[in-house]
Amino acid sequence: MQRRRRRVVVLLRKMLTCAICTIALVGLLSVHVHVFPSSRVSDLSDPYKLPTVSQQHELNYRKLSTEREWTQELAPPHLSKELASPHLSKAPLSSHKLDGARGNLDFEKLWKPPVNRDFVPCVQHSSNYAAPDESRGYLLVHTNGGLNQMRAGICDMVAVARIIHATLVVPELDKRSYWQDSSNFSDVFDEDHFINALANDIKVIKKLPKELSSATKVVKQFKSWSGLEYYQDEIVSLWEEYQVIRAAKSDSRLANNNLPPDIQKLRCRACYEALRFAPKIEAMGKLLVDRMRSYGPFISLHLRYEKDMLAFSGCTHGLSNAEAEELKTIRENTVYWKVKEIDAREQRSKGYCPLTPKEVGIFLTALGYLSNTPIYIAAGEIYGGDTHMADLRSHYPMLMSKEKLASVEELEPFTTHASQMAALDYIVSVESDVFIPSYSGNMARAVEGHRRFLGHRKTISPDRKALVRLFDKIENGVLKEGRKLSSRIIEIHKKLQGSPRKRRGPVSGTKGMDRFRSEEAFYVNPLPDCLCRRVSQNVSASISIR
Repeated sequence: MQRRRRRVVVLLRKMLTCAICTIALVGLLSVHVHVFPSSRVSDLSDPYKLPTVSQQHELNYRKLSTEREWTQELAPPHLSKELASPHLSKAPLSSHKLDGARGNLDFEKLWKPPVNRDFVPCVQHSSNYAAPDESRGYLLVHTNGGLNQMRAGICDMVAVARIIHATLVVPELDKRSYWQDSSNFSDVFDEDHFINALANDIKVIKKLPKELSSATKVVKQFKSWSGLEYYQDEIVSLWEEYQVIRAAKSDSRLANNNLPPDIQKLRCRACYEALRFAPKIEAMGKLLVDRMRSYGPFISLHLRYEKDMLAFSGCTHGLSNAEAEELKTIRENTVYWKVKEIDAREQRSKGYCPLTPKEVGIFLTALGYLSNTPIYIAAGEIYGGDTHMADLRSHYPMLMSKEKLASVEELEPFTTHASQMAALDYIVSVESDVFIPSYSGNMARAVEGHRRFLGHRKTISPDRKALVRLFDKIENGVLKEGRKLSSRIIEIHKKLQGSPRKRRGPVSGTKGMDRFRSEEAFYVNPLPDCLCRRVSQNVSASISIR
């Protein structure tokens, strides 16, 4: 009997040992299974077109813990191991813990867009909007500034052409600005689409008729922020003597507010429907977006820490004396920059300076974004290069750019044209999960407006004036990075994330040109003119403005 019991015990031990070995083997094998970030490829039907509202795809993010790690990072398929950037290592990225991050729910909120309150584009003209009147003459336009300054100017000139009954000649792009870009309109924009999309609004032609090439032209610098009356009275009267009017500048020549609804809607149709980038730019931009999405949700950071901006603004915080002198020399030698003597400390204290790369790293960490967050740097050459980017990279190693996502051969058609390179950054920024500008310049404003138009996609606008005070406390040792700093920064930016609101009017008490200058620009926020709220009534749905 005893012998039989021993046999049973021995048999049970053997079975238990086998079970333990089996479990251990399964666990060992599971360690070698890698988890790759899901590749979210754009579902746009037209490979050259930014999505319309009906084509927007909702991204259903999985619940992600604050300790999530990616076990392998994928380099773009065209890059060999030798060409892959150093930060695209195959080792897991360590999570940068933040005392202020509060679990899964907060992490999901970081990527979630603000509630759009059912605002959708409504840019169709009214029932009494007539076909364009017979043309009284030709409007030549010389745009000025960088890409986004020119974009806004072109759209305004479309509206001006409608107001003064002119045939618009395809605008000339600025070739004399700081960037010295030789691109023509058709190099940057889809010229044929622009002409056809506006056919029911104005007549657009590619070139001035030969018989008028030697005609006497009046060169006019239209008055800034002008309303309907100015154009209908002062400019229209020029047709009595001239067949061709040349607009010397195009930026800010039309008022932001108090224009007829049909004119405002025309500006939006011009900006968001007619002014499409050239096919080769759209295709390359879409490719960059798809490659960024292969890493998961990503931030597009418009890091305006570039030589021209720092020289223009006089911002030198964190720079060496030699660098500060170099920027001052550039400012003094740039004739059309009027202000030469600038107090750098005063500029920064008022929030007039772009955030430094180091400050951006502190800001993003305080908001709760983990160190493995993919970030697309939408910018030209960063001043000081790696020297000034080191602090940001220490917080966020996955810093990407068009130069890192695409091969030299792929970018070769664009590299010598600043406006075309800027257009690629514009496309990625509009399509990113989160857009954050370090400075509220023309690019930041244009992208913010476009994202609002497409459904109020998340756009975090740093309160630079408030942030500078906090950053100074950190530098002086009064405040440390962590929970306290995080709570304060999160609280400051709760209502600065792109949620629907009406465009801001002039600052109270301002007069004259300062009044118009203080208004929020039309293309920063197209509400209420071009966005309406969809309201359900019983089963049917209607559109109304609220």
